[in-house]
Amino acid sequence: MRNMASSASCRGIAAIVGVGPKLGRSIARKFAHEGYTVAILARDLGRLSRFADEIAREEKAQVFAIRIDCSDSRSVREAFEGVLSLGFVEVLVYNAYQQVSWQPTNFTEIRIESFEKSVAIASVGAFLCAQQVLPGMVERGKGTILFTGCSASLNGIAGFSELCCGKFALRALSQCLAREFQPLGVHVAHVVIDGVVGPPRGPSTSQRTLVGEQQQSGGGGGGGGDGSMLTMDPDSLAQTYWHLHVQDRTAWTQEIDVRPSNPGLFY
Repeated sequence: MRNMASSASCRGIAAIVGVGPKLGRSIARKFAHEGYTVAILARDLGRLSRFADEIAREEKAQVFAIRIDCSDSRSVREAFEGVLSLGFVEVLVYNAYQQVSWQPTNFTEIRIESFEKSVAIASVGAFLCAQQVLPGMVERGKGTILFTGCSASLNGIAGFSELCCGKFALRALSQCLAREFQPLGVHVAHVVIDGVVGPPRGPSTSQRTLVGEQQQSGGGGGGGGDGSMLTMDPDSLAQTYWHLHVQDRTAWTQEIDVRPSNPGLFY
């Protein structure tokens, strides 16, 4: 964890939970670019620290790397002690999920430990993180909580019970929190990423708005030509998260789905 003593942002803190090389990193970069002090959280602190240094250098922003295990309530509590020490958490993006095989798994072959871990990270972790930041948001009458979902949030898919059950629960949590806390000034929204996220295509880091990790790139290129239609650009997806955050409270979105223009990729 980098030094937190001198952090100060009039805009508050943006905490991005579940930061890898695609979506999480892009969202963190976008909020840093917009002037936020950013806390990025994930299990791999070594890789996370490299991301923090990279974003801080490119966006001339304060970015702090904090290790978290979203399936462990103690780890979540300790991680957010660090996050909250930075100041008021104005934005929470929950983008964590348990790595699963993208090949269908026969239901009878799923181990209970694996199932419980997947559900815990997808939904229980979101519950724990939201509990850490909501008191401050309610006290100030403002804040944004964004949850990353996927196709499995909406439809049960044969061979993907682990993923679907956790994501179904996350969507329900989002709806419950929206109905309870939006009247108190906290915007809660669920983002359904209906497609495969590839690497960022943008040539300029200042224009990046990463959104990925929710799904693997599946070997797609992300470059120009036909490749631009085969995968979703995480930088472009991150822009959606930013738009949700800056929406006027008279017209808040509770759920949004995003997808590539190629309909053959939907599942």
